[in-house]
Amino acid sequence: MNATTEVGHTERARRWRLVLGGDADCATLSGSDQAMDSTLAALYNRGSRTTGSGVGDGERGADLSGSAPRVARWLGDIREYFPTSVVRVMQTDAMERLGLSQLLLEPEMMEAVEPDVHLVGTLLSLNRVMPAEARETAREIVRKVVEDLEKRVAQKTRSEIGGAIDRSTKTHRPRRVSDIDWNATIRRNLAHYLPEHRTVIPQTLIGHGRRSRGVQKDVVLAIDQSGSMASSVVYASVFGAVLASMRTLKTSLVVFDTAVVDLTDQLTDPVEVLFGTQLGGGTNINKAIAYSQGLIDRPQDSIFVLISDLYEGGVRAEMLKRVSAMKSAGVQVVVLLALSDEGAPFYDRRNAAALAELGVPAFACTPDMFPELMAAAIQGRPLDAWVDKHLDE
Repeated sequence: MNATTEVGHTERARRWRLVLGGDADCATLSGSDQAMDSTLAALYNRGSRTTGSGVGDGERGADLSGSAPRVARWLGDIREYFPTSVVRVMQTDAMERLGLSQLLLEPEMMEAVEPDVHLVGTLLSLNRVMPAEARETAREIVRKVVEDLEKRVAQKTRSEIGGAIDRSTKTHRPRRVSDIDWNATIRRNLAHYLPEHRTVIPQTLIGHGRRSRGVQKDVVLAIDQSGSMASSVVYASVFGAVLASMRTLKTSLVVFDTAVVDLTDQLTDPVEVLFGTQLGGGTNINKAIAYSQGLIDRPQDSIFVLISDLYEGGVRAEMLKRVSAMKSAGVQVVVLLALSDEGAPFYDRRNAAALAELGVPAFACTPDMFPELMAAAIQGRPLDAWVDKHLDE
């Protein structure tokens, strides 16, 4: 075995030892690797003792949930030993496996964590029991995450939706070649096809008009604030603020569980919107749709976006009837099972199938794809075709 091969073998054994934990006998750890192993053991080896400079300090991993100073030290350790993407996974696992949520009520704890969407969701779920000094720290964490998200999505959202609004009307006098809708023009002029030249003579041009002033479309976002929808609430609030900043749109935002709360007047500050939510509790989708119907007075120029896992605690038949009525009136109805990067969500398949029968597909959408989805909705394009083209089943 040459030196290079031996080094590779040693590195693989080291990595396997860190993955498998103390019960594995594939390598001996020392120095920073031993400390790193301790931080992993404190979270994932609840029945084994941790060693070294990690959070366990000789105690069992399960004890991690009982001491705010110890957890704060552990949070600092994982930020030292692991990249940000791994730190966020470990923080989320710690919340779920060890029940650390209550410890986030301590300001020093929140200062030690890595801000991300999942942490924001956890903080929002604790909002009602958070002491005043902790709430200020939480608000700063939420604001940092929101500002980062806005930087990520704002430009693309305004560009996609602004372009869609500019192109949402048809004209027989397109100003520029780039404004011509060639598919529509060819269909309109098929009667003027010359077989000998294999050419269509476009006697009538169909183009995209350009509307530059005033509100062109009304958007109503209705967000399910049940606990499983935490990440979607965060992203939807940020997108709602971006949409509200566009003068060509009139944007309304409501959140709901068994009650409906209209947060439209807070859309200039998505942090205020988020702290106006109350994650957890039941769900009454029918009531939320009923309220949203009252906000729509131009159905032909309105987009209704329902973000929910569709587990209905209200009157199911009435909910479906309301969706059907909105669609028949000309409202473009969009149903998102999730607006997040978390992969396939859990949802009520029976209600999703019933909506599909009404011509309203229900699907999950990532934040990166949401601007394109809204552009398609504004242009009145069939969303089932958009889903088939852009999203995995």
